[in-house]
Amino acid sequence: MTVNEIIKEAESRMKKAVEVVRDEFAHLRTGKASPALLDIVKVEYYGTILPIKQVANILVHGSKTLVIQPWDKSALGAIEKGIQKANLGLNPVNDGNIIRIEIPPLTEERRKELIKVAGQIAENGRVSVRTIRRESNESLKKAEKEGEIGEDESFSGQKRIQELTDKYITEIDKLLKLKEEEIMTI
Repeated sequence: MTVNEIIKEAESRMKKAVEVVRDEFAHLRTGKASPALLDIVKVEYYGTILPIKQVANILVHGSKTLVIQPWDKSALGAIEKGIQKANLGLNPVNDGNIIRIEIPPLTEERRKELIKVAGQIAENGRVSVRTIRRESNESLKKAEKEGEIGEDESFSGQKRIQELTDKYITEIDKLLKLKEEEIMTI
């Protein structure tokens, strides 16, 4: 492997680590309505277990309400049951045509718990980025040892990987700060 290939692979993997953090933050319930809250909901529809997105549209109505419009009204009961089974602490209201979910405000205690969870998600992301850095540096050292690249190339490659590490850890820290602000202001 060349230095550039190792760096490209490291950057690609670091981007994925940041995306995982971003995705996990999207699923972290705050007091704000977001369709991502229901991503874990599974619905039994004609004997098949499907993600809720495959049987209904999920819309945000205002900042505190989710509206679920099934494509087939006979699925309303199954959707309601799926939301309750997901144990999200949400109370679906079925009016015969759609399901409404009011997102309850967060207590101060719950906000602090969510900030701890967000911090853990961010730390897991940072650990992933650092692991990628370590593995990439090992690849560079191995290539140098086997004579595929020179000492200077290995050193400059490691420097570039450290720059990428700093960049993506900073990005994770920014995502965490935004999530903490979102949790505390809603």
